[in-house]
Amino acid sequence: MFAALVLCIKPDCAEAFQSHPAPEGLYVHQIAHIVFIIAMGFLAYWLQYNLLIRERGWRLIQLACLLLILWNVVAFIGHWVETRIPDASVVGEPDWSQRIRVDLHPLIPLYYMLKLDHLVSVPAMIALFLGIRSLYKQALAEEHHFDE
Repeated sequence: MFAALVLCIKPDCAEAFQSHPAPEGLYVHQIAHIVFIIAMGFLAYWLQYNLLIRERGWRLIQLACLLLILWNVVAFIGHWVETRIPDASVVGEPDWSQRIRVDLHPLIPLYYMLKLDHLVSVPAMIALFLGIRSLYKQALAEEHHFDE
């Protein structure tokens, strides 16, 4: 029993890992970004069209949709730029010690900036969380009001 637990906590290889070789994996990934942009665009439009954005929670969710659209555009361009820079520009193993040599290609500064996509995705997740929390609190208040 203990040995099985140890194997689950610290395996020697990851059998579930699936890599997608170029270029097929990148194509599918880029298509997923496009589909996500379209879905968030439809949701943001639908919230606006149905006037749900009158409520704070839905406005925050719409903001999250718009930020996620921006994040997907940044990520999409970032993946494209990554295919355009030479492999020699990235030095080291893919861990915390990996570095990018900015002096080897003119697109590398753009690539570096596009890799900071978390500056858009984290606020999107915060807006989504605050929007859902606001709707939840509103539903609780309405439920409490009806119980009285």
